Amino acid sequence: MSRTVQITFDAHDPRALSTFWRDLLGYVHPFPPGVTPEPGADPLAAWDDFLERTGVPEERRNSASAVEDPDGTGPRLFFQQVPEDKVAKNRVHLDVRTASDLLGGERMAALEKECDRLVALGATRLRRFEPEPPLSSGHIVMQDPEGNEFCLD
Repeated sequence: MSRTVQITFDAHDPRALSTFWRDLLGYVHPFPPGVTPEPGADPLAAWDDFLERTGVPEERRNSASAVEDPDGTGPRLFFQQVPEDKVAKNRVHLDVRTASDLLGGERMAALEKECDRLVALGATRLRRFEPEPPLSSGHIVMQDPEGNEFCLD
């Protein structure tokens, strides 16, 4: 039997980091349990209302956040608040597949365009790896706003 996967990020600011990854991937924040949203309702505002209504202390309201693929095919991303800083390179990272069907200069141009968009969202560009056929088609290594490495592929 196969299993589904949730990818969990440790974070200082779960809401902000989940918003970054939401915008990067085109995901959505889910609504709180038992909440039937009105059309166009903001899920983060609904969470604020839910947490206040259920008596969660204000200092605990940013202890977790999540984003989900609106099509239901990609993994759920969960962000949990931790006090410690990231101290080393990730042993596991995400490859964000933005130009997997392209090759050569066209591929690298598409990756550069996406890199620019992500830098505007708060990402940091680390390094570009040029294509080296047949083993590598090229990619760009980046970091999210809290320093987690990921690749544009």
